[in-house]
Amino acid sequence: MIQRKIGRTLSYLILIAGAIIVSIPFLWMLSTSLKADHQIMTSELVWIPNPVRWQNYLDAVTYIPYFLYLKNTVFVSVISVIGVLMAASMSAYAFAKLRAPGSNLLFVLLLSSMMLPGQVTMIPVFVLFRNLGWYNSLKALTVPAFLGGGAFNIFLLRQFFMGIPNEIIEAAKIDGCSYWGIYWRIMLPLGKPALTTVALFTFIGTWNDFMSPLIYLQDQSLYTIALGLQFFQSLHSTEYALLMAAALLTSLPIVILFFFGQEHFIRGVNLEGTKG
Repeated sequence: MIQRKIGRTLSYLILIAGAIIVSIPFLWMLSTSLKADHQIMTSELVWIPNPVRWQNYLDAVTYIPYFLYLKNTVFVSVISVIGVLMAASMSAYAFAKLRAPGSNLLFVLLLSSMMLPGQVTMIPVFVLFRNLGWYNSLKALTVPAFLGGGAFNIFLLRQFFMGIPNEIIEAAKIDGCSYWGIYWRIMLPLGKPALTTVALFTFIGTWNDFMSPLIYLQDQSLYTIALGLQFFQSLHSTEYALLMAAALLTSLPIVILFFFGQEHFIRGVNLEGTKG
């Protein structure tokens, strides 16, 4: 009993130390965002600004069309999450529970696409989107999500769906439930942990994506947050307080989203399946 308590205490201490270490960059960003320029350039290590300059946040969102970038980012992220959840969940359901000739081969081919780095398909995809008229349009950032958002999302959901007992599906068939009804009324409700995980991965990846907007967007009115921050840095490269304030405002939605969805996220990653 004593050894167990000591081990648990050490585990908590290690976790607390790790949390503090990971939080240091975020806390330093917060501290820098509230400083005046002369406090940033000093050689002394100052954590608590004196005086606290809240004006930096107002300046950060007015020097550039921050809220326009925010609106574009929210639109792209939400549409991408919806598209990925729809396409990936239906594909995963088909691979997990609907047996068809050649389905295993198709799944292996799907997984093999994960070995292709994005640099290999970057130019062909760009040429395709340009021929479709999607260059300098948010369609290039949202429509591909309705193809599943990548093999990893389908793989994760498929593994989770395979953990759902077939007896539940067979009982639903006996009660006259169609394949679509099984998907909508059984697979999706039971798959909430995995769906939440995929949604978080997709939202965070889309929110922080810099390469795709850089390639496909030319009009500044279509910029996302990641590209807008780079544009902000090019204009105010030495105004670190404003840059940290804008970066902190950009990071807050991700932190809040993960805070509220962490329980489902952890369950989804662990792939616990159905219990009880």
